[in-house]
Order: sequence, then structure tokens, then C-alpha cells
Amino acid sequence: MTRVTSKPDKDNDPQQLPLALEMRPALGRDDFMVADCNSEAVAWIDQWPKWPAPALCLYGPKGCGKSHLAEVWRARSGALQVTASELNGINPDELLGDATGLVIEDADLVAGAGLDETVCFHIYNMLKERGGHLLLTASQPPSRWQIDLPDLKSRLGAALVCEISPPDDDLIVGLLIKLFADRQIPASPQIISYVLPRIERSFAALSQLVAAIDRRALAEKRAVTLPLVRSVMDDMAAKS
Repeated sequence: MTRVTSKPDKDNDPQQLPLALEMRPALGRDDFMVADCNSEAVAWIDQWPKWPAPALCLYGPKGCGKSHLAEVWRARSGALQVTASELNGINPDELLGDATGLVIEDADLVAGAGLDETVCFHIYNMLKERGGHLLLTASQPPSRWQIDLPDLKSRLGAALVCEISPPDDDLIVGLLIKLFADRQIPASPQIISYVLPRIERSFAALSQLVAAIDRRALAEKRAVTLPLVRSVMDDMAAKS
């Protein structure tokens, strides 16, 4: 279906918005954008394999980008990936094989409520003995997890820990521009300025909004204008 677009306006070019952001490839996934809220975590990923500890925990709220950044490391390191709930009753040797890296997602969501702490402890030790590394994602730092096994609690207490904050305004603007550009949508600064204070601070929310705007514009054969964006956001808010 042919997209309907309005005539480009040089003064409304979204690329004219000032941004202090670095675009970095995400190794086969969408570009990962670096800003103050995630720069420390990115620095640790860049420093691998010269981590001063066998494990790194990236934590922050849902949608902050920790899983995206963990995927960057997984793709770079060749690590395996599981969710914490998948570790229950698993044989660590069968899971790891010859691997020297593992990502455990949502490590704190089942900690103290079904997480197989003995399996986690053995995985940690096996990776350490191989000179490998463990990367965990969580919503809280390990110091707040409900870990009953003293040895595992001690290991996690020695892990590198890095918080990823929700996207700040600069990152939100940069992501919106990129998401619109990926769909060949010319989004004006007025549209960006309207969306910015009204959108949830998460990558998922941004992607859902831009996808919804794109669907509406194509279905109605309309250009992406501020009234259309406002209507889409109003409809999404009414359904939430």
C-alpha cells in the first residue's frame, strides 16, 4: 500500500532537533542508543571480557532496555540465554555444554519463590572455572533479592551491579525519530513535542505507539499529522 506523505518542510525536519546521542549497532537487532540513563551499562558491555568479576547484573524497570543490552552482549560473546524460571530442575552440565557465557533474564522475579538456587550456584561456579561470565537482568539489584542459599547470596554479592534508568527525554526523542524513520514516516518536531510528555518511558510503549500511528495512516491513506497522532494516542489511552 502506498504511503501518503505531506510535502517535506525543511524547517520541520526532525533531524534538526538537537540530540546528544550515539547510535550503536545491536549486532543483528535494532540500533541501540546510548544516553546518560544507560551509558554505565554500555561501558560494562564494552569492557567485556575484561570484567573484574564473573557476573554482571543489569537492573531497572520494565522497558528500560536491559534485555536489549543483554542481547547485545549475548550476540557478541556467543552466550546462551534462559529465563530464571527455566532453570528449575535443569542439569547445569546439560544446559551449558561447552559454553562460557550465559544470560539469565528476570533473575529476581522468581528469586525466593521457585528459583532453583542450587542450579544457579553451580552455573556460577562452572562459568567461573572456565573463565566465562554470567549476565543477569532484573528489576532490583541482587542485594534486594530473596536468596536463601548463603553461597549463592555471597556470589551474587560480589557481582558487578549496574542500574539502567528509564529513558530520559533526549533518548525518548532520539528513539521516536528513529522509529518513525524506520517506517519512512516524516515526523515533525511538533509531533515529537506532543508525544514526549504523554508517552510511557519505555521502549515497548514507543514501539507500540509508532506502529499504531503507522497502521492508522496506512488504513486511512493519510499523512502522519499532529491531529492523527493525537487521535491515535487518545484511542490508546481510552483502551488502557
